[in-house]
Amino acid sequence: MKYMVGLQNTNDELVRCIEANKEHIYEVYFSWGDFANGRNAQTERDGYTSWELQKWQTDALAELTEWDIPLNLLFNANCYGKDSQSRAFFEKVGTTIDYIKENYILNSVTTTSPLIAKFIKNNFEGIEVRASVNMEIGTEQGMDYVAEYFDSYYMKRELNRNIDAIIPLKKWCDDNGKKLYMLANSGCLNYCSAHNFHDNLVAHESEISKMDNAYEFRGMCREYLSKEEHYESLIKDTNFIRPEDIHKYEPYFDAVKLATRVHKNPCNVLKSYINRKYIGNILEILEPAHSIYPYIVENGEPMKIINLEEKYYADK
Repeated sequence: MKYMVGLQNTNDELVRCIEANKEHIYEVYFSWGDFANGRNAQTERDGYTSWELQKWQTDALAELTEWDIPLNLLFNANCYGKDSQSRAFFEKVGTTIDYIKENYILNSVTTTSPLIAKFIKNNFEGIEVRASVNMEIGTEQGMDYVAEYFDSYYMKRELNRNIDAIIPLKKWCDDNGKKLYMLANSGCLNYCSAHNFHDNLVAHESEISKMDNAYEFRGMCREYLSKEEHYESLIKDTNFIRPEDIHKYEPYFDAVKLATRVHKNPCNVLKSYINRKYIGNILEILEPAHSIYPYIVENGEPMKIINLEEKYYADK
């Protein structure tokens, strides 16, 4: 199995780790400049100027290109606001793709916008256009609706553990010349009622951060998991795939995406899936990486929720 890995700003260790494991890398994905995307803004981070962050990224992309590692550009924000259909916005998208294509190995673009997908298909050859996991496509019908504009699809994350649902999606893709991908280490809760709301906030986070805000929203999952009574169902309420089980998915997916762009230890995530083994609290390799201390989800067959404090005193 090969993996897509998300570039993390100023993380030189991750770049070295990607290069050291090049044979396992399908693509490195990244957002660009001030484009809204599905995570933090590319050019905004405490302690750095936007110019420093952009230079670090261009240097990293140039180095990955020297290593012949393909790249995936993200236009995967859930909302582009007033720019969603504007001519100026699509001109900016086009010049950005032109620049990246000319300077780096741009293999594909992932987007949530059917209009961006249509624009790329109409104006650029040789770039795979991929439907974002945030589009939540999980049926043959859903893939068929946008088949004119997309070459490949990230599957709806809630289907990850349902092989019976995956088989017909793979067959449809094979029959229609499309590719199918999955996200393996999402920490998102299944069927989250606030998922779209949260994705919209992330898309507008630069504007929101400048407002006098009455509330902070860190994700419904964090609030839900602040209550101990919800821990018992945590495993079935999530959709992550254990590194030990990733081999079961090789017949169905061209590659697997690993969420690493805001993870505190992205190299650990990548190495765990490459080695197909992780010992310890499985939540630590998810994004978001939930903390429910003193409980952990001990990786194993089966996985178990353990209270570390109770275990400590029991072992005394």
